[in-house]
Amino acid sequence: MDRIWLKSYPPGVPADIDPNEYKSLVELFEVGIRKYAGRPAFTNMGKTISYAELDGLSRAFGAWLQAKGLGKGARVAIMMPNCLQYPVAMFGTLRAGCTVVNVNPLYTPRELEHQLKDSGAEAIVILENFGHVLQEVRAKTPLKHIVVTSLGEMLGLKGLLVNLVVRKVKKMVPAFELPGAVRFKEVIDSGKEKKLITPALGHADIAFLQYTGGTTGVSKGAILSHRNIVSALLQYRAWLGPGMGDRPVIITALPLYHIFSLTVNCLVMMVVGGENVLITNPRDIPGFVKELARHKYTMITGVNTLFNALLNHPDFAKLDFSAVKVAIGGGMAVQKAVAERWQQVTGTTLIEGYGLTETAPSATANPLDLKGFTGSIGVPMPSTEIALRDDADKDVALGQPGEICIRGPQVMAGYWQQPAETAKVLGKDGYLHTGDIGVMDDKGFIRIVDRKKDMILVSGFNVYPNEIEQVVAMHPGVLEVAAIGVPDAHSGEVPKVFVVKKDPSLTEADILEHCKKELTGYKRPKYVEFRTELPKTNVGKILRRALRDEKKAA
Repeated sequence: MDRIWLKSYPPGVPADIDPNEYKSLVELFEVGIRKYAGRPAFTNMGKTISYAELDGLSRAFGAWLQAKGLGKGARVAIMMPNCLQYPVAMFGTLRAGCTVVNVNPLYTPRELEHQLKDSGAEAIVILENFGHVLQEVRAKTPLKHIVVTSLGEMLGLKGLLVNLVVRKVKKMVPAFELPGAVRFKEVIDSGKEKKLITPALGHADIAFLQYTGGTTGVSKGAILSHRNIVSALLQYRAWLGPGMGDRPVIITALPLYHIFSLTVNCLVMMVVGGENVLITNPRDIPGFVKELARHKYTMITGVNTLFNALLNHPDFAKLDFSAVKVAIGGGMAVQKAVAERWQQVTGTTLIEGYGLTETAPSATANPLDLKGFTGSIGVPMPSTEIALRDDADKDVALGQPGEICIRGPQVMAGYWQQPAETAKVLGKDGYLHTGDIGVMDDKGFIRIVDRKKDMILVSGFNVYPNEIEQVVAMHPGVLEVAAIGVPDAHSGEVPKVFVVKKDPSLTEADILEHCKKELTGYKRPKYVEFRTELPKTNVGKILRRALRDEKKAA
């Protein structure tokens, strides 16, 4: 397909980027810390570390990993919310030549066990609040080293108060025992006495194993190479360009373990010398609004639900938005009502983009000079080709709906140790099949009109029905189950399960309590509907689409 979208690029945005500008993500990072040494890099709960401090701390962490025998390519899991320890551990892991495995800190023991075993992680950095979860599964994993930290550990004197409140007042740290675990501070102190020797890293080396929902019912690791991540960062740098300003300050409320926040916030700022203001608990909207009042931020990213929650807080509209240049929505569809209200309150346009874990995550974006909400996910980013294809994998005519297929240097190498799953989505021509159905106009702008696959999108997080169904089916009172996504005003979609009983006394409360033990909060069904039978194909496969169509018609 001709790249018709190039004519819609803003002035100064190149058609292509050159991934060879950097040999690896580590080289990109080290160029940044030398160039911006005196600038603030990360701020959290009133404590700021500079690029120079980040250099020293991450160097020490990497040296400690190497001293423990973790060589090039070893996997290191990070299980923390947004706090200063995250970038230190993440960059330290990469500088040691290791691979970062991001872990959702709210995972249940079952989910954590799978990810640690599947990735082969030898070490983990974990917030003490979740130590009890790791305790349950540690013996079943390949872990050799455990680093435990607290929310206040890098906050100086204020950290003592933070830890007191978290541990004693709010009782947010359940008791746990992890024999042999070391504290984060001990790791840094020990690493400072050692020499970091970063091995030679190239484009093909793996930077991240970024886990995403699986069609088989378990999450799978998208292999994101140094080339993938470097390409994504250069694409964002080219696209955002002068719009970021000379000294960007970005509000990072989405969790850094999520690919959107990891790339667009944490890593992009390393390229341009920006500052990440880390929000540890964005669900505390009153506290979040107070934190926003303390900063002259120029950029903010989020999902539709986050922007909506901010707009609905009475004090948000009283803030000073004079410095804000860019607001980016991703992860889930931005709703027109939210975008229009955002523009009315802040004076800035909410720019929508689109991507996946498998594209690190850049695929499309709207121009920064957009004057208002369009409902479009924008045009393909530099060095990115998008084809819309039918079920026979043939390009559809312009203006006709087809599956969005993406090719570019940011597209993953495949799924970790899952050749069959990789073959389902990555064609021999290099195009990634997304399962989303879109329409492209004559200017190259794309609108998503449907979803081909059964994935449920909850506040920007992928939830796969197979996993929910496997968990519900584990309950002895369940005969059959099907899960679908249903519309929700707050989170876009929520899971709903349809259950055929084996035990007549089975209740909705039984199902929900069972799921609470096995599934992270956003994956849990919000609704349970009992049926005497479920719609099936003539070979007995449950028809989720029929259930969805029922709900649409209702």
